[in-house]
Amino acid sequence: MTHALITGEQRTQLLTNGRITAEGGNHDPLPVVRLFTPDAHATWLLTELDPEDGDTAYGLCDVGIGMPELGNVRISDLASIVGPLKLRIERDLYFVAERTLSDYARLARINGSIID
Repeated sequence: MTHALITGEQRTQLLTNGRITAEGGNHDPLPVVRLFTPDAHATWLLTELDPEDGDTAYGLCDVGIGMPELGNVRISDLASIVGPLKLRIERDLYFVAERTLSDYARLARINGSIID
């Protein structure tokens, strides 16, 4: 399933944040969901979904090479990825954002990876 990585509640919040952005809103939301590879060092902190396609997410992307960056990723693409031990990307069930996306991005640039 394309959106198995996010819950219905998370999807609703991601779409709400996406609508604010699409309407020209200036906001710096808390990440809604943290996805990660259990057998590699990749992490995604996502804040919004494009309300037009419902699949393109925006957030802080860290593929584990020391260069985290803000950008877009398709949830359907993430759902198809398997790591070196053939494990799929998972949702962090215990993630609670402690700072805004821009703060996570600033700290990730300093540290070379997403922290917390």
